[in-house]
This record gives sequence, C-alpha cells and structure tokens, in this order.
Amino acid sequence: MNIKEFKENLKPSRAVLGFDYGAKRLGAAVSDLLLTVATPYKIINRGSWAQDAAEIKKIIAEKEVGGIVFGLPLQMNGEEGEIAGEVRAFAAKLEKEVSLPVAFWDERLSSSAMENFLIKEADLSRAKRRKVLDAQAAAYILQGFLDALKFV
Repeated sequence: MNIKEFKENLKPSRAVLGFDYGAKRLGAAVSDLLLTVATPYKIINRGSWAQDAAEIKKIIAEKEVGGIVFGLPLQMNGEEGEIAGEVRAFAAKLEKEVSLPVAFWDERLSSSAMENFLIKEADLSRAKRRKVLDAQAAAYILQGFLDALKFV
C-alpha cells in the first residue's frame, strides 16, 4: 500500500505503529494520535509466529493503533534484497491477522544513523546501545513516514 492509500485507510485519532524488522528482534515505535511524533516503544524479542503476533496485537490494543509501517531495507541502489522479502512476507502474514493498513518506508541507513547518534550525542556504551537501538531505529523510520504523511 502506498502512503496515499495508507492515509485514506487510516482511521481518525489512531496511532501508527512502526517496526524495524530483524530476525531476532523487532524494534517498535508508536506515534502520537495526531501523527506528529514517533516515540521508541519497545523491542520485541522474536519467538514463534504466535508469540510475535500476540505481542504485536497487545501493542495495537494498548496504543490505539490504526496502521502499521515497516522499515523496508532497500539496497543502496534502491532494489529490494532478501531481507526486504522477509519484511514483506512478515507484514503480509501480520496484515491477515490484524486487518490494519500496512505500508513500507525506506529504512536505508536508519540503524547506522541511530547508532551514530547514540554514540556521539547520547554517549551510550555498546551494551546500552544494544538495549535501545532497534526501538530507536523504528522511531527514526516512523518519524520519516509521519513527516511524509503530512504532505500527502
């Protein structure tokens, strides 16, 4: 779904949930209900599909989520690689279970941008960065999407 279709299908006064997908962890971020600010929410340690889906459904209910955005890890030339295919497959499976609009946002360099920020600006140790990086990357992805959504 493109960003215009996403906006048309998003119910009013609902948050958007953003994900930074990983095979071991899902970084999650949530917008405010006005769709202006993305905030890191949590890191979901991946388990079985049932566990992952249950945790996501719990967030959807708690945070009044009306749509989901996945960071799409494009290659530097803009093409989709193997991991992008995994993200799309995970999102398609989730979309069948939650019946919410799902969109994708280019996440190239989001993790490295956030890691650099956490090193230079927040001065976090490697151990502390690991605990927050995925959720911070999800917020970075979601904020980019929210900013673009304003102009649709």
